[in-house]
Amino acid sequence: MNTPVTIQGISAPDTELTRKAAALVARVHNQPMQHHLHRTWWFAEFLGRKRGLQYDRELVYLASIFHDLGLTEEFAAEGRFEVDGADAASHFLKQHGYQDAKAEMVWDAVALHSSVGIVERKRPEIALISLGAHVDVFGLHLDEITPSLLDDTLALYPRLGMKKAFTEAVAEVVHKKPHTALGTGLVDVGKRHVHGFHCPNVCDLIEDAPFDS
Repeated sequence: MNTPVTIQGISAPDTELTRKAAALVARVHNQPMQHHLHRTWWFAEFLGRKRGLQYDRELVYLASIFHDLGLTEEFAAEGRFEVDGADAASHFLKQHGYQDAKAEMVWDAVALHSSVGIVERKRPEIALISLGAHVDVFGLHLDEITPSLLDDTLALYPRLGMKKAFTEAVAEVVHKKPHTALGTGLVDVGKRHVHGFHCPNVCDLIEDAPFDS
């Protein structure tokens, strides 16, 4: 029998479904990215507790560890990586008997996790994924997480070159699908890390619209 992962008396959800989800993530992501996904869950949990939010912990766990599926070779499709990942997560969960309404919330959480300024207005199960991910990628909201919780999380899931691994994963998506960077932070990654990157300028798109004014 598996022992749930625990940090300072807080245990991660441990069900047959969460174990299958974790196994999928371990298969398709490299170790630095795997650790990012698990840290996203823990940071989401810490922030949810700190803010006194009520939420489905298993759903937040599933959405957290699935939120970057669209950055993997297996699940990258034709859309924005967030949407590709949301489609893959929802498909996996429905295949395993997850409720449609809950799978739809996971879809929203994954698809919207980079939509800062919008996702925070959604219900906790959706907003927390973005909050947890942005703790790990940008260091946002760190003041709400106690130093000992942060240290214990990093000891359990060390970063292992996370900045480089994450940037490379995003750059690969930008290289293959530059059109999906339009209007997102991926433009910055493309400009700095993808040789020959070109993405339409929004001003040009407005000017080129087929109207007189």
